[in-house]
Amino acid sequence: MTCWQQRALFALCSIGLCSSASANLTFSGTLNEPPPCTIDAGNTIEVDFGDVGVKRVDGVKYRRGVGYTISCAPATLPWVLRLSVNGTPTGFDAAALQTSVPALGIRLLQNDQPFLLNTPLDITLSSPPALEVVPVKQPGATLPPARFTAVATLLAEYE
Repeated sequence: MTCWQQRALFALCSIGLCSSASANLTFSGTLNEPPPCTIDAGNTIEVDFGDVGVKRVDGVKYRRGVGYTISCAPATLPWVLRLSVNGTPTGFDAAALQTSVPALGIRLLQNDQPFLLNTPLDITLSSPPALEVVPVKQPGATLPPARFTAVATLLAEYE
């Protein structure tokens, strides 16, 4: 606004034709990045079920714990830490990871509850949930004798 425009506005306001007020606004802040985290120092976590009987897969037998540790750099803000297991679910169980055998899955459990794949769970760094896995089969399926594998990504990240 030029000087003569300000004077004209002042003159109008002083004779009662204008009643307004203005103030400048400023905005500022700091963008922060969440601290980095690692799981088991970036090493692969392997769970070996050993020999599994094709007629003994029932979602209970062969249950194994998944040992892992999460390490995160110190946080300057109260970030929410989330844990997820990302992979391809079976067509018969959203908490079971598809294996190389079509009718066989590996169900994930967190604190004895099904842990849905690709679904983040809010956790506390000081007490992450206990994870377990167990082989499950598609209802009504007959499993063939075969080697099986499955791959997933365990991800811990701040939101």
